[in-house]
Amino acid sequence: MLPIVLFAAASVLAQPLTPVEPALAEITATRRFTEVALSPDGARVAYVERGTAPSKSSIYLSSVPAGAAQSRLTAGKMPCDEHGLAWSSDGRRIAFLSDCAKPGQLQLYLANPEGGPARQLTHFKGLLADPRWSPDDKQIAILFTENLPREAGPLDPVLHQTGVIDSKIYEQRLALVDVSNGASRILTPPDLYVYEYDWSPDGKQFAAIAAHGDGDDNWWIAQLYTIDVARGYTEPIYRPPVQQQIAAPHWSRDGQSIVFIGGLMSDEGSTGGDIFQVSPGGGAARNLTPGLAASASSITWPRESPQLYFTEHFDGGSAISRFDSATGKLERLWHGDETITPLAQDTGLSFSANGKISALIRSSFQTPPEVWAGPIGSWQPVTHENRGRTPPWGEAKSLHWSNDGFHIQGWLLYPTHFDAARKYPLIVSVHGGPASSLKPAWPSPGFNPLLLSQQGYFVLMPNPRGSYGQGEAFTVANVKDFGGGDLRDIIAGIDEAVRSAPIDPQRVGITGWSYGGYMTMWAVTQTNRFRAAVAGAGLANWQSYYGENAIDQWMIPYFGASVYADPAVYAKSSPINFIRQAKTPTLMLVGDSDAECPPAQSYEFWHALKTLDVKTQLVVYANEGHRFTKPADQRDVLLRMIRWFNANL
Repeated sequence: MLPIVLFAAASVLAQPLTPVEPALAEITATRRFTEVALSPDGARVAYVERGTAPSKSSIYLSSVPAGAAQSRLTAGKMPCDEHGLAWSSDGRRIAFLSDCAKPGQLQLYLANPEGGPARQLTHFKGLLADPRWSPDDKQIAILFTENLPREAGPLDPVLHQTGVIDSKIYEQRLALVDVSNGASRILTPPDLYVYEYDWSPDGKQFAAIAAHGDGDDNWWIAQLYTIDVARGYTEPIYRPPVQQQIAAPHWSRDGQSIVFIGGLMSDEGSTGGDIFQVSPGGGAARNLTPGLAASASSITWPRESPQLYFTEHFDGGSAISRFDSATGKLERLWHGDETITPLAQDTGLSFSANGKISALIRSSFQTPPEVWAGPIGSWQPVTHENRGRTPPWGEAKSLHWSNDGFHIQGWLLYPTHFDAARKYPLIVSVHGGPASSLKPAWPSPGFNPLLLSQQGYFVLMPNPRGSYGQGEAFTVANVKDFGGGDLRDIIAGIDEAVRSAPIDPQRVGITGWSYGGYMTMWAVTQTNRFRAAVAGAGLANWQSYYGENAIDQWMIPYFGASVYADPAVYAKSSPINFIRQAKTPTLMLVGDSDAECPPAQSYEFWHALKTLDVKTQLVVYANEGHRFTKPADQRDVLLRMIRWFNANL
């Protein structure tokens, strides 16, 4: 077993505090919103606000437009974890999840928006998610994972296994709950993991995205199913090609078809692609948005509307478009340089039944998150929780450049106290994914390069090929070419930034998390242009990584085959094979329970740099997964990154 070097989160804090502390306090104090749900008549919006304590959140109700004071909807005393909003079709009840009865164990509750105590419907043991009312309001469907011993999802810390490795698989199944008496039955079989679903308009079927086997790993090969409500019979109706993952299934309002988003996606929950339509009886899927110069990210089909609405990653920002199923007309209704939905599916944009009123969460580099509601593009703020907060970082400008025939976009963040007469260093921040998009958003605690602006750096945040926002051809352009064209796009972006602003080309650093961590490791083995690097949860060796990570299915669409069938395609993109060319001082940060990018990858790169006398440091954080959740560790990561660049640039 490889030795792991563990650093206490508090050790870096023993050093003198830097001016970043006020900005950290500002970010930590920012109120966060994770869900919105508009009532069917559009008169009220329910929303979820994340609590200051980990795994705690609260539900509030407000009128639209905002007028009366917000009221809290809860199943008990604070603090609890309450989320999973779902309005009944008549708008008289709200279903939600709460762990007020037993901390850590969610149950399904019903509440009257006019007030009164909430009624507990279920007594499950396990994880519950995504409640949805039947069209007749008599049942609520819910995703249920029985006796799950940890949080669900590959971003969370994995359990350390010893002895004979446990092969038990915990499947997320679809369950039905009777609204009148709370009686429940599990609908889907015990060997099928259901990721997302939607009721048919007549309430007799579900459309679901599901796969057999391990839920964390097999999302990348999931198929579209129909599920019979009466018998629980599951029928696969669409199997996507290898280079397509599917998400966000929705029945058409006439019940004659099912739509979904299909595209090359590297991460469950980070959705992007085109919108497809397929018959409930199966057959070929038809692309409704061919040539879309954007990436659809979520779908909403209001109950009384013939038109479906979808959000998009678009040119480094966000957009909302509408597709008319009767005419085939596609219309972009709004776009802006901001983020309008959180990562979770179908919880960031909500519509009234007729589609005329919408509610959403908005955030940008300059404006902290708030809930807004109203007609599309004419929203009014519902919340004012972050009123008065000002960004302690500089102005951001959208840059565009061309490379290898591709149109590339990125964001250039200016130093906080910019002086045009000075020359500044530049740090490149590469986003994760690679199928993702860096869009303007108010930062969260933890790894976030925006605060480097306060330290006197320009920060370039590129969206190179492989990203969302420019269409599916752009997203698939890095297949079998990790670190090739995307690095050339980034280098071209550095040249564009140097032409556009007073940047010292001799003082350039690079950083990133996940795929961005890989690109950081890769970049320092391909060029000596970078004088300092910080790799978060990076990847050093695609060949060894294939057998170490818990989600190897994501690699087949990108590499074309398993590592055992074609080791050469993995080897040519592995930083470790070019390690003797690395000269850049490199800091590595990783969680010891990371299943997506295991710590052994960072250890391998650190060990090689140390052996070759390249300045390096490895920090491994105890009981953290791919996404860090402990506030002390989040803060430590940010401070270490800042101090590494300050020391080496």
